[in-house]
Amino acid sequence: MRVRLRVVLLLGLGCAPGEPPVRPEDVRGPRLTQGLPRPSFVAERDDGSPYDFRAETGGRLTFLFFGYTNCPDVCPLQLANVAAALHSLPPETAAKVRVVFVTTDPDRDTPEVLRKWLAHFDTTFVGLRLSPVALEVAQRNLGMPPAMHEGEMPGGGYGMSHGAHLWAFTPDDSAHVVYPMGMKQEDIAADIPKLARIWRAP
Repeated sequence: MRVRLRVVLLLGLGCAPGEPPVRPEDVRGPRLTQGLPRPSFVAERDDGSPYDFRAETGGRLTFLFFGYTNCPDVCPLQLANVAAALHSLPPETAAKVRVVFVTTDPDRDTPEVLRKWLAHFDTTFVGLRLSPVALEVAQRNLGMPPAMHEGEMPGGGYGMSHGAHLWAFTPDDSAHVVYPMGMKQEDIAADIPKLARIWRAP
């Protein structure tokens, strides 16, 4: 599978009033040059109900990933890493985090398929489906290339190329850090307590 990733760097991070400053070098994930607002879209949840992403996750540390359940490598690895990171933290810390997976393959990823697949990682992970048009808009709004079919696979079915970004939206409803393919689970775990703060520009 071909993965396209945009490399980004951070110019500066702040912190919530009353908390010690968070230096950019203390966050292990690649940092954005400018914060991206938490996206606003309404999708179908893996239980069939509507899910307003911004309303449901606003003000809370949320990891957002676009992928598909038939992905042979990137998707299961990214979700396994974030799940392991959360499971390594105190329960009260992990409970404050949301993980949302948006399928780039809604034709095959039915609500039932999403629910069963995500349960292998963590039963609290939320699976969402968007229409093709809404999916493309959501990806482009984050500066991601739209996912595309890659043709037939040797064993049947088809593959997809898609961005491998794991977006971290902090309580200020912006993303300041993004995790590319290959980030270690211990790095994500180390960042979570910091990302749970409200970032403010210096």
